[in-house]
Amino acid sequence: MEEKDNPRLYRIRHSMAHVLAQAVQTKYPTAKLGFGPPIEHGFYYDFDFSGTAFNEADLKEIEKGMRKIIGQGQEFKRIDCDKNQAVETVKKFRDEPFKIENIQNLAGRGEKNFSFYTNGNFIDLCEGPHVENTRELQSAAFKLDRVAGAYWLGDEKRPMLTRIYALCFEKQPELDEFLKRRKMAEEFDHKKLGKELDLFEFDDLVGKGLPLWLPNGTVIRNEVQKFAEEMEFKYGYKRVATPNIAKQDLYLKSQHLPAYEDSMFPPMIVKDEDGTEATRFFLKPMNCPHHHLIYASRMRSYRDLPLRLAEYGTCYRYEQSGELSGLIRVRCMSMNDAHIYLRLDQFEDEFRNLMKMYQEFYDTFKLSSYRFRLSVRGKDNADKFKGDVAMWDKGEALLAKVLKDIGVDYYVGEGEAAFYGPKVDIQFRNLMGREETVSTIQVDFLSPLNFDLKYTEQGGTEGTPVIIHRAPLSTHERFISYLIEYYGGAFPTWAAPLQVNMVPVNQDCEAFCKTLADDLHAAFIRADVDTTDNSFNKKIRNSTVRKTPITLVIGNKEVEEGRVTVRRYGIEKQESMTVSEFKSMLHDEIKTRKMLREPMSSLI
Repeated sequence: MEEKDNPRLYRIRHSMAHVLAQAVQTKYPTAKLGFGPPIEHGFYYDFDFSGTAFNEADLKEIEKGMRKIIGQGQEFKRIDCDKNQAVETVKKFRDEPFKIENIQNLAGRGEKNFSFYTNGNFIDLCEGPHVENTRELQSAAFKLDRVAGAYWLGDEKRPMLTRIYALCFEKQPELDEFLKRRKMAEEFDHKKLGKELDLFEFDDLVGKGLPLWLPNGTVIRNEVQKFAEEMEFKYGYKRVATPNIAKQDLYLKSQHLPAYEDSMFPPMIVKDEDGTEATRFFLKPMNCPHHHLIYASRMRSYRDLPLRLAEYGTCYRYEQSGELSGLIRVRCMSMNDAHIYLRLDQFEDEFRNLMKMYQEFYDTFKLSSYRFRLSVRGKDNADKFKGDVAMWDKGEALLAKVLKDIGVDYYVGEGEAAFYGPKVDIQFRNLMGREETVSTIQVDFLSPLNFDLKYTEQGGTEGTPVIIHRAPLSTHERFISYLIEYYGGAFPTWAAPLQVNMVPVNQDCEAFCKTLADDLHAAFIRADVDTTDNSFNKKIRNSTVRKTPITLVIGNKEVEEGRVTVRRYGIEKQESMTVSEFKSMLHDEIKTRKMLREPMSSLI
């Protein structure tokens, strides 16, 4: 968390970190202090309990000590000094080797001015800011959350410190709301539900970050991809397919290799038949260089533009082990990718077209909590962005103008651009309220130059196209991980692994169920009959646990009358209808991709 995000909350969390440190040293007088910054949702403080038997069960007692300090109305007072005075100040109050080392490190980087804050009998090296008095802190708006290990200065060769994490908000209802959200997020975590619903698996024999899609998860993948391909056909895209590997020369030409080599798998060295030369091949990290070659495979006319090339291409990136997280961060991903080659004067109309397409996707999936970010190069780390300043200024101005012209509110993300150009990111909130990028639209003036892409103008002269990179549904892995959590694992009928589960009340009803299941299967509907020896109630319960969208209860009366009793997941009301009515309703529901219940996120 940075002070600019919420100055008031930043001061509260920063002050609470000092209150925590004071309470810990009251109970553990020999504990040494590390760092204690505000962070998202709260703060933490690192302690060295060497020689002291720290007990995590004492967190409740430490909380009581913190509330006592808050009630004392201690004032926060600042002391300014130079380096030598700072060292003497630390030595005067207590033995704090980490604080002295921090002073020396800061001085080594040119820092000359230092400051301390006192409250009560506690003092800490700190630049602030803080609240004026501990009575400004809410005793019921914080909670010590968990304990973890953290190396001093992040160096595994340095001492391992004990990090105490705390949650902290301005008021108690905000803390209560956060805890409610977190409980729901834990319940619907995609890694947990992925295992419970048999969606995907990871195996060390395959490798970290390389998911195995199980039959149930593959159904969801296929249905999402089918929907995307139908939408792309509707909006004038042409589908292509490209290899999973390419020669080094391609990625040098696209500038992916110098920009992303650390995130690419190591090269495969392939010797020529005579053994005299060797060629380096890489697993592709992006589809775009391959699509540029498809565009360049013949001369294009202005009449061909916009040319929209789409592919659910499989890409590979060697993410660091510590960054891997279920399906959210993986090393093998299938990207909902397309590249649009167009004239500059076509850009605004195409952008409007994309916004219409994206909105259709969001409406179908019932995605509503999102906002737009204009991701620009920014001033820092300019070396990671390719192309000249004029190209970047042109791209950023173009996106800002079109967003304004079509009335889209947005905020600016400094340094969030792709290496080849600025982009619009659509940021969605997950169950914890944290923003994640799900969709992107990127403008690219660099690749047409790198690949010498041209088209013939109406008068016979040559023009250079602009490229839009777009991915409304991210990758299968990332998007489905989001949907699993957003839906709580309960997918709409059209995308569910099992769409209809039939529960016969007794064995006499099984033949009727099997005939109906065969009819549905012939119509490409995923249906099953529970013929296990389980009791009727357990069969119903199992269908609910599997989050099957439609469960049909069929007893003797239903068989006699040719009817079914329809139970829907998450909806209490049951419906009785003829088999013919059910089939008609089901076909319409699947064809139109209806979603008859709200996502789990709507319960927050």
